[in-house]
Amino acid sequence: MTRRRALVTGGSRGIGAAIATELAVAGHRVAVHCRTDTTAAEAVLDGLPGTGHALVTGDLGSPGAAQEIIDSAVERLGTVDVLVNNAGVYAEQPVATTSYEDWQRDWRRLADVNLFGPADLIWCLVDHLRHRLQGPQGARIINVGSRGAYRGEPNAPAYGATKAALHALTQSLAQSLGPDGIAVSAVAPGFVRTDLTEPMLVGEAGEEVRRQSPLRRIAVPSDVAAAVAWLGSAGAEWCSGAVLDVNGASHLR
Repeated sequence: MTRRRALVTGGSRGIGAAIATELAVAGHRVAVHCRTDTTAAEAVLDGLPGTGHALVTGDLGSPGAAQEIIDSAVERLGTVDVLVNNAGVYAEQPVATTSYEDWQRDWRRLADVNLFGPADLIWCLVDHLRHRLQGPQGARIINVGSRGAYRGEPNAPAYGATKAALHALTQSLAQSLGPDGIAVSAVAPGFVRTDLTEPMLVGEAGEEVRRQSPLRRIAVPSDVAAAVAWLGSAGAEWCSGAVLDVNGASHLR
C-alpha cells in the first residue's frame, strides 16, 4: 500500500510538531514546514518515526509562497494527500491601547498568515490533486482554528476574527470540494501549553486557565494532534465540514 503523504505548516514546534509526529506514527510520510527556523524543523524531522520525511520552508505571509511550498512538498514526497494548515500568528492588540499604525499592521499580518496563506495553500493543493494521475479522491484538508473564534478574543481581535474566517472557509470548501472526494474539516483548540505560551501560565494566570476546563488541566500539543490525525484518516470522511472543539469543555456551543 502506498503511504499517504502529509504537509504540516508551522511544523517546527508546539502543536505543529506534535501533529507531524502523530501523522508519522499513523504511517504518513510528512513534509514539515517552517518559515525560517530550519534547525528546529530538522530536529522534528529527526524524531519522526518512519522514513521519507522532508523539510519545506516559506513565509505564508508572502503572496507567492503558497505555490512554492506546495511544489516543494510534492517534489519531495511525490504528492500530498493531507494538508494541515497549522501555521498561524497571534498579536495582543487591545483597541483602547493600540496605536492606529500598529492596529493596521497587525490586522494585515494576521490576515495574511492566518487566512490568506491557508486559502492559497488549499487552492494550490487542489490544483495539484485534480491534475495528478490518481485524482483527488480521499484527500484531506484540516485547518487549525481556535476556540477564540466562538468565545471571542477581547485583547486579540484580529486573531479571533481570522480564525473565525478560517472556520467559515473550512465549511464552504467542504461543500464545494466534496464532489471531488476531498474532505475538509477543522479543529478549534482552546489554550494549549507550548514553549511559546508557557510564560503566560505562571502563578495565578496558569491556575485561571486550568480552571476553565472541568478536567482541571491545561491542554498539551498531543491533545490537538490526536484529533487532527483522526480527521486525516479514512474513517473521518463523514466529518467533512465539521469544526471539532478541542478545548476540554472549557467553552461549549
